[in-house]
Amino acid sequence: MGYRLSKIVTRTGDSGTTGLANGERLSKAHPRIEALGLVDSLNAHIGALLAEIDAQQNEAVELTRVQHVLFELGGELCLPGHSRMQEQHSSHLEQVIGAWNESLPPLKEFILPGGSKAAAQAHLARTACRMAEIAVVRLTDNGESINPYALTYLNRLSDFLFVLARRLNQLHGVADHCWKPGSC
Repeated sequence: MGYRLSKIVTRTGDSGTTGLANGERLSKAHPRIEALGLVDSLNAHIGALLAEIDAQQNEAVELTRVQHVLFELGGELCLPGHSRMQEQHSSHLEQVIGAWNESLPPLKEFILPGGSKAAAQAHLARTACRMAEIAVVRLTDNGESINPYALTYLNRLSDFLFVLARRLNQLHGVADHCWKPGSC
């Protein structure tokens, strides 16, 4: 692989446009660019979460895998018609969710985001995931062709991050705080 990113300051975006991998230039406010940016933001939130946990933990290994898959998704968004997302990406998340959820107490109420610092960061990543998912759905609503596995993956990823937040609280000895309707 060559030096594709050797020149960082290009000035090509100074007029408010940015380039896709196919050479097409779009407004930085275009829904496709918004979706790309929100997937990038999600990946950054996951990076911040990774900074809160031991790199050798299984959770860190799974999160690093997620970061790589998000780059695949970004590649799809940057090159319309390009497909890298596959059913196996979502099915892997489902397996991990199932395994992790087995050790967690069943939920009887909604929980408030927070707890340990790592769990709170997982909840932030989960909300960033929802925003990215909305942006990708908006592309399909606008008639753009999006790999259906990309949408499935983002939906499953928010579930994964929710279960991960609960798991991180459990690992840190912090109880989930349940929502108490009418407590305000």
